[in-house]
Amino acid sequence: MARRLRFIGTNSGNDGCPTLYEDLDTGEVLVQGDAVTDPDDVTQLRNVKPGEGFVVVPRALLADFAPRDVDRVPTVISFDEFGGMFRTFEHTAWRLEIRRRYASDEETDTYTRFARGEDAGWDLDDPWCVSRREQSALGKRFERVRVVDDPPTLGQRYLLDNARRNRAVGEDIRNLWRSDAERLRLPAEDFWLFDSRVIARLHFDGDDRMTGVELITDPVEVLRACQVRDAAWHHAVAHDQFEGQVPSTE
Repeated sequence: MARRLRFIGTNSGNDGCPTLYEDLDTGEVLVQGDAVTDPDDVTQLRNVKPGEGFVVVPRALLADFAPRDVDRVPTVISFDEFGGMFRTFEHTAWRLEIRRRYASDEETDTYTRFARGEDAGWDLDDPWCVSRREQSALGKRFERVRVVDDPPTLGQRYLLDNARRNRAVGEDIRNLWRSDAERLRLPAEDFWLFDSRVIARLHFDGDDRMTGVELITDPVEVLRACQVRDAAWHHAVAHDQFEGQVPSTE
C-alpha cells in the first residue's frame, strides 16, 4: 500500500529538490535530495544495509522544516542484541553501576562460594572472558565506575572481588562512594555508553533482576551521559587504591 505523504517544506525554489515529507500514518519523515552514489563516499557510511539509499540535503532544510516535537517510543532490544553490541562497538564501552545488588550475580556459583567466605574461583577462560580479551586486543576500551555504599553490601563486596577478573581480561574498573555519587548528582540508573553515541539503559524490577535494555540515541541524552561519564571517571578511585579504603568485615 502506498504511503500517504504530506509535503513539509523545501528551500530549493522550484527545482523540486531537496524536500521533506511526512508519512501521515507512521509519522516518519522522508527526505528527497541528490543521491550519494560515489563508492568512495558510500564506504565511509556505517552499518549500511542492502537496499538503503543516501541523499544530500542542506543543513538549513533540516533546521527550518524538520519536526521538533516528537513522542519518542522507547527502543527496547533483546538480551542477545545487547550482547552483540559488545562486539560491534568501535572504540569505547563505558558502564555506570549504581545498584546495591544484582539478582543475576546471586544465582552464580562464584557468588555462592564468595558468600561462604571461600575463593570465588573466577574462570578466566569462560566465553565472557575470552570475548573481552579478544575485543581489548583490538584496541577497544572497556571501563566501569561502580558506586559503593559505606559499608558495602555483600553484593558490592562480591563485585569488588569480581574486578580481579574484569581487569585480567582488559577492563578498567574504578569505584566511587555513594556519598560522592550523590554529591555529583549522578543518575540513579545503570547504563552502558557505547562510542559516546548510543546509551543502553538497563531496566530492573523490584527484585533487582534486569528486565530489559532500552537504546537511546537522542543527542541531548547522549551528551548528558557523556558528561556523567566524565564527572564519574574523574572523581572515581582506581580499584587497587579503593580496595584499601574499604573496611574489613572481620
